[in-house]
Amino acid sequence: MAATDNRTNFLQKTWVVCALALVCTFLWGSAFPCIKLGYAWFEMEAGDTWTQILFAGSRFVLAGMLTILIGSLSAGKLLVPTKSAVPEILGLSVFQTMLQYIFFYIGLAHNSGVKASIINGSNTFFVILVASLIFRQEKLDLKKIAGCLVGFAGVILVSMNGQRIEMNLSLMGDGSLILSALSYAFSSCLMKKYSKKDNPVMLSGYQFIFGGIVMIVLGLFMGGRITHVSVRAVLMLFYLACISAVAYSLWSILLKYNPVSKVAIFGFANPVFGVLLSAWWLGEGTAELGWNALAALLLVCIGICIVNLKKE
Repeated sequence: MAATDNRTNFLQKTWVVCALALVCTFLWGSAFPCIKLGYAWFEMEAGDTWTQILFAGSRFVLAGMLTILIGSLSAGKLLVPTKSAVPEILGLSVFQTMLQYIFFYIGLAHNSGVKASIINGSNTFFVILVASLIFRQEKLDLKKIAGCLVGFAGVILVSMNGQRIEMNLSLMGDGSLILSALSYAFSSCLMKKYSKKDNPVMLSGYQFIFGGIVMIVLGLFMGGRITHVSVRAVLMLFYLACISAVAYSLWSILLKYNPVSKVAIFGFANPVFGVLLSAWWLGEGTAELGWNALAALLLVCIGICIVNLKKE
């Protein structure tokens, strides 16, 4: 019992949450350029949405297997879901893996990269709103709203990077991306709820496997095909699976032991890391990127501090 209490206290320390959450957001940020490299190495067309969904499904099935393997080795026994956990796994996979990513890929195919980055970056807003207003897991206050507004300003700054945003709205483009962000919000709150009685790593692993299988079947049924395979492409798929396995497992553990808003606010760092790593690895971005990224990181850090500032 004492060991459990010590672990809980350790995982609730602000510096521990900050360190682990930033590891997660760095890994998720690295997924942006790596997915683009994966598309190129598997020779997928930019607008081939169903092949991309097939690719994502393959990644998540592999991620789920890695998550269960790592979790089982850590626990010293095979992680097997209980009968009561099966509906929870299915619910998580619907929101976290299937709906979030299917809507994301559809929205991305019908939208500009700039607007997609900004709308996708708004998912932290949705997480805190859903946790407060629907699941009643915490109270919504001015401090959380202010932190979100400052962090989101950083997302807009780094996403636009001197470019203009199109103001026209589309159901397939903007609507799908908003539904993707909402799906992510519900999955975070469900993980917080379900992990009270079940191992969050076990839940993460099996929801990845189930959701990934559904995405593979859907991608194949809709005509998606992966026709070119190489060693470097397979290694990139493996790395992307590792990103999902490690980052989402750590994130789930943080959600188990901390208020949703305390963890979710770090999500604003995702697009910032994504832009920085894309500029570094892919040569994307303009001369203004350095200052934009620095200002964006500063705003995100201020937003995180505002949300995590303790009342005296």
